[in-house]
Amino acid sequence: MKIRHSTEQDFGRMMEIYGFARKFMAEHGNPNQWGPTNWPPEALIHRDISAGNSYVCVNDQGKVIGTFFYICGKDIEPAYRVITDGAWLDDSPYGVVHRIAGDGSEKGIGAFCINWAFEQCGHLRIDTHGDNAVMQNLVRKLGFVRCGTIYVEEDNYPRLAYEKTAKETR
Repeated sequence: MKIRHSTEQDFGRMMEIYGFARKFMAEHGNPNQWGPTNWPPEALIHRDISAGNSYVCVNDQGKVIGTFFYICGKDIEPAYRVITDGAWLDDSPYGVVHRIAGDGSEKGIGAFCINWAFEQCGHLRIDTHGDNAVMQNLVRKLGFVRCGTIYVEEDNYPRLAYEKTAKETR
């Protein structure tokens, strides 16, 4: 597998993958994270591609099998400025992964994408819905620590906030 920037030519395939992910989440006890709002909206994905923050995971045969948003910087995610029930481990610049989804065709798509993002900056934050046990298990397996709760504008469901940093903390 490899990671590359998404292009507008990938858009249709990316939306297929998001459709698969919504169905998968609903079937695995998480119908509310993306389902009711048909998340993510097409306009947002076009903006992500245009801004250079959208990525695809491509298998060895050249097929797009996963997609995600990634950006790195200082205080880049407004929803992460307020965290309740805990605290972030490290206040240095960090990377963020959002809207990660795979088509289910191969094992390890999510882990490959998250590990790639971590390798880019050595400090990553990610959040997920409380009902998304699959993502919670994945990030814990990859060495992330649950830091608290954050809230997003898209809905009223709190998100579990996780962080992984390469530097020593506390």
